[in-house]
Amino acid sequence: MSSYINTVNPEHHAPYLDIPDDVIEYLHYLDFVKLRSPRTVNGYYLDLRGFFRFMMVQWNRTDPNTPPEKIDLTQITSNDIAGISKRDIFSYLEYVRNANNGAKARARKLSALKGFFGYMCTQVNKIAQNPTENVTLGVPKKALPKYLTENESLSLLNNIQSDFYERDFCIITLFLNCGMRLAELVSINLSDFRDDTIRITGKGNKERLVYLNDACLQALAHYRKARNALPNLTDKNALFVSKRTGKRLTARRVEQIVARCLQSAGLSGRGFSPHKLRHTAATLMYQGGVDMLALKEILGHESVSTTQIYTHINQQQLRDAVQASPLSSQKFIEKKISGESPDQKDGESAAKRIKDS
Repeated sequence: MSSYINTVNPEHHAPYLDIPDDVIEYLHYLDFVKLRSPRTVNGYYLDLRGFFRFMMVQWNRTDPNTPPEKIDLTQITSNDIAGISKRDIFSYLEYVRNANNGAKARARKLSALKGFFGYMCTQVNKIAQNPTENVTLGVPKKALPKYLTENESLSLLNNIQSDFYERDFCIITLFLNCGMRLAELVSINLSDFRDDTIRITGKGNKERLVYLNDACLQALAHYRKARNALPNLTDKNALFVSKRTGKRLTARRVEQIVARCLQSAGLSGRGFSPHKLRHTAATLMYQGGVDMLALKEILGHESVSTTQIYTHINQQQLRDAVQASPLSSQKFIEKKISGESPDQKDGESAAKRIKDS
């Protein structure tokens, strides 16, 4: 079981069957006490499961060639966890780095470990020392987000080829105009709409209202008409459904739809994805003059500092700003120098003084 998220009922999850009891208790603590979102808890589950699979190899309690999913973690006890040292943490971080995990992935995994061991040490007092205390990683280099230009975005919309054109056109339109996350898009229900707004449930179960422009409203109107004509509509409240089964689309299926649309527009192979379409929406809105605080609310960012990355990618505005200088049209002035320069005269005088001496 790689994930316990249920795409039809994302607020519920299956029982944890493949991790230590202490990790199960910690995930329940995140869920019911800290009120973390199911997707956040799922991320901790996957990262902690990966760590303890690594530890089973370190403890020589499983063959290194055993497939990860075959490693039994359910027998790991509190005493085993109490014996984990800072050296083990460093070994694991080295392991994930050698496994080609990027800086952000490594930081996320360390955050999961810090949360768990902090809980074990201070919340339930099952371990005397926290092995992750004072363990830090270097600050990862912030990469500028990849995005489509305005012309590329129009090309994407104009070249959609699909057996359910209305749905796929609507998906791309919402991504490019609303800047929503993939998980937010697949969880949209018909009951989330009111007039020209949509209620989005983002990270941490935080809700926000996003206004829909004319392009979105038009695309939704065409899609809902086609959706209502489906003969086997199973998930009555889900916005985006499969044409064949009538069930809510999964995140993976939407990724495939976006990839196919990018390919038909000649934009495949360049690292674009649903999340890059979110970056595209944010970039185009910022280039269009949207205020940074307004953009923060639209994107559902916790802090405006996260949104400020888009101030660094508006290259055309930077070019225009430099060209707007009143001195930008100043031409190079050629000067013809006649006679001996002062440097030449000084050099000849010095040579004469040395010769005379």
